[in-house]
Amino acid sequence: MGVFDGVHRGHRLVLKAAVAKAKEIKGTSVVLTFWPHPQKEESIYSFKHRLSLFSGLGIDACVVINFNRSFERISAKDFIEKILLPRIRPAYLYVGKNFRFGKGAKGNLGTLRKYGLKVKAFEVVKTSKKIISSTYIRRLIKNGNLYLAQKLLSRRVSVLGTVTRGESIGRKIGFPTANIDLHHEVTPAKGIYAVRVILKGRRLKGACYIGTRPTFSGGMKKRVEVHILGFKKMIYGKDLEIQFIKKIREDRKFNSAAGLSKQIKKDILLIRSILSHT
Repeated sequence: MGVFDGVHRGHRLVLKAAVAKAKEIKGTSVVLTFWPHPQKEESIYSFKHRLSLFSGLGIDACVVINFNRSFERISAKDFIEKILLPRIRPAYLYVGKNFRFGKGAKGNLGTLRKYGLKVKAFEVVKTSKKIISSTYIRRLIKNGNLYLAQKLLSRRVSVLGTVTRGESIGRKIGFPTANIDLHHEVTPAKGIYAVRVILKGRRLKGACYIGTRPTFSGGMKKRVEVHILGFKKMIYGKDLEIQFIKKIREDRKFNSAAGLSKQIKKDILLIRSILSHT
């Protein structure tokens, strides 16, 4: 039970233990989670992305509670008596030691145990004496520290989004891009990245641009676009995951579209080399 934003190393310990226990007792492993984020934080992973990660860890089912104003007012006592016990009926309950719930976050491990629930509480996971938390990882991603964020997530930093129609600027300069409408996820710092693109289970190579298109006076809105190497199919409306491998340079303004096109050619040569070794 928890938000599990990021599904990071600490979360994975809880989730994998629940899966193992469910198999041991021939039960069902269930994640009870909340959406949108109770603290109204920008998500590391969107709801849909998170469900995919839960499934990949072997979770059997996911119960999602709509965290709205009405639910926010439910006391810890009512949450247990009206939702947890009658609707979920947990044989075992796995949470982090700092888990809080109910109105005013007044519910804790002691509250759960008063009802005779078999609760296993997991210690917070640390790295270099620093607690691994979604807040910390969110900051690392925004600052462009992909290496450390990846280490704490136990997977590549990635974003999930839907391909939408853009202004075809990339196509006009010889490098068509898929414009990505992100599913409310934290994005890395502006720049050009070597990436892997996951599309319907296929792993493709790509160059990802995150920035404001300064060469074309793109304005202040940050855009995410990906050029999939050697790929020519129309994929409007499709969901794809972009996994960030390495940042190769900063976003910057060029004097002309021709100058930008020349630089992109160099970028793609470098990206092909990087991806050939990963």
